Amino acid sequence: MLKLNKITLRRGSRELFEHANMELYPGQRLGLTGPNGVGKSSLFAMITGRIEADSGDMSLPGNPTIAEVEQDSPQTNELAIDYVMDGDAELRKIQTSLAAAEHAHDGQRIAELNERLQQIDGYSAKSRAGRLLHGLRFSHAEQDKPINSFSGGWQARLNLAQALMTRSDLLLLDEPTNHLDLDALVWLESWLIRYQGMLLVISHDREFLDSVTTHTAHIENRSIGLFEGNFSAAERQRHERLAQQQKRYEKQQTEITHMQKFVDRFRYKASKARQAQSRLKALERINRVAPMLMSSGIQFAFDKPEKIPDPLVTLEQIDAGYDNLKILKQIRLSIEAGARIGLLGANGQGKSTLIKIIAEDLKPLGGERVAAKDLSIGYFAQHQVEQLEDSTTPYEHLQRLRLHKSEQQLYNHLGRFGFGGAAAHEPVGIRSGGERARLVFALLVMQKPNLLLLDEPTNHLDMQMRQTIATALQSFEGSMLVVAHDRHLLRLVCDELWLVDDGNVKPFDGDMDDYVKWLKQRQRKQSQNETDNETDNDSKTSEKTNGNNSHNAKQRRQQSAAERKALKLLQNKLKKLETEMEKLHLEKQSCEDALGDASIYAEDSKELLNDCLWRQHKNAEKLAKIERDWMQASEGLEQA
Repeated sequence: MLKLNKITLRRGSRELFEHANMELYPGQRLGLTGPNGVGKSSLFAMITGRIEADSGDMSLPGNPTIAEVEQDSPQTNELAIDYVMDGDAELRKIQTSLAAAEHAHDGQRIAELNERLQQIDGYSAKSRAGRLLHGLRFSHAEQDKPINSFSGGWQARLNLAQALMTRSDLLLLDEPTNHLDLDALVWLESWLIRYQGMLLVISHDREFLDSVTTHTAHIENRSIGLFEGNFSAAERQRHERLAQQQKRYEKQQTEITHMQKFVDRFRYKASKARQAQSRLKALERINRVAPMLMSSGIQFAFDKPEKIPDPLVTLEQIDAGYDNLKILKQIRLSIEAGARIGLLGANGQGKSTLIKIIAEDLKPLGGERVAAKDLSIGYFAQHQVEQLEDSTTPYEHLQRLRLHKSEQQLYNHLGRFGFGGAAAHEPVGIRSGGERARLVFALLVMQKPNLLLLDEPTNHLDMQMRQTIATALQSFEGSMLVVAHDRHLLRLVCDELWLVDDGNVKPFDGDMDDYVKWLKQRQRKQSQNETDNETDNDSKTSEKTNGNNSHNAKQRRQQSAAERKALKLLQNKLKKLETEMEKLHLEKQSCEDALGDASIYAEDSKELLNDCLWRQHKNAEKLAKIERDWMQASEGLEQA
């Protein structure tokens, strides 16, 4: 159990928490919410011991194992699969000790360590790590690549996998979805729902929180409000509490006003002075109810574009990629006036590449991009947030647009995005990622675009700012193309969805829920590639011999037969794997029985001991592989 009792925490001159309380029990999955800057990450740092509270108590009895995601990855040649296995610290410690014991020929120590390795399921650790990496969309080949060969986003996934590999009692996740596509995000949700320990997760993705969490802790006004249920349930409860608080405040203010009028009227009249003094003392003793404090909030809207041509951009037979490596092939599409398009697809399929082509941020390898004469693009991408000059102020960034606005108009505009007063002249370098993203939006809005290209616009933004952006986009009169793993945003602002997959861009027939189903179906297909290929070949051969009149009926029969055949293949494969597993488990037990006999550690039994240890090692390798294959076959059979 994690318990915070009357915690007060300051960072610099800011007081983040004042007498805050919170409790978390095993099996509970707690979503930690609140605007950026209220102290969510600082709370994590306090729980892990990196910082200490100024006052109050934190208890976490039993010396539990805490796991959290590293912010940086070591730039080494260590393989991805080995780096993830490092997350199981006890496993690595046992492996190191086992190597030392074998070098010293310490038979007793070897037996003890092998027993502990079995207890922690150490022989299947590599298989566990492989499943984590597969879920986070690493291919089998990528699992054996060095860490420093991956980009920053994929290294963040490796850090997440390493944290999930830890056999933890408390798992702390700070914005775990920022570098995930929807494919990996859906898998992560499923994994976290099965997590048995205590989970504390910071996220501004409301659909992720709704899927994963059982409880919610909302940080506001230096306190922590605890709620039963996921984010949506907590939001309803919180609004009800605030409304009730406002009613109590208004009622109390009416009573106070009435009493104060009596005091003011009669305190100097001899006949009423005693009553007036009594009410004055009553006023002083009143436990005042605070008014409902509404967040200041940032509100803005896009101005109506001066012109909206139709179409705005057309791509004709476009090939796109990098260094002659084609990612998109022969793309033909038009973005029409009023289009509100959400781009779907796994990372690496070309969503950002398509946006860069439309924005002229990347030259096509072939084909033609045709832009309307009056096209005005507002482009939001992560590299633009990073390219803001640290030494330059928000006001200076706005000035560089040369939009012939007065000084006061520039100040008013920045104020709407939270850069009012002195903040307009503070260097961008001191700002957080969310604040820098807000500044990019301020620059976009000022340019009155008629086409918005938004590549993950809500990363690092808190829930309130995400809702503000969604509201502004809903009223935008131009066209937009949006890439986001924020399902809530896509639901609110997009009228149609396009799927970028396997080098193609085509309309997706369905909504976000249908896309999640499509993702799960594709994952099933990936585990049945071999069977699917055989089925496809059979179907193609059959189609050539079908007569026109009976084509549909025969096709249905063939599909049914192919499904039965696939099911039979899976059943046979599973049965064969189970037989092999049983045989390996018997061999494993035989080795363990032998190692449990003290005589094997005698001086004259070294050869027998080494042979037994070698067989145990090989058995563990084979068993891990068979178990991995069995898991894939079981999942395929269950889905079939």
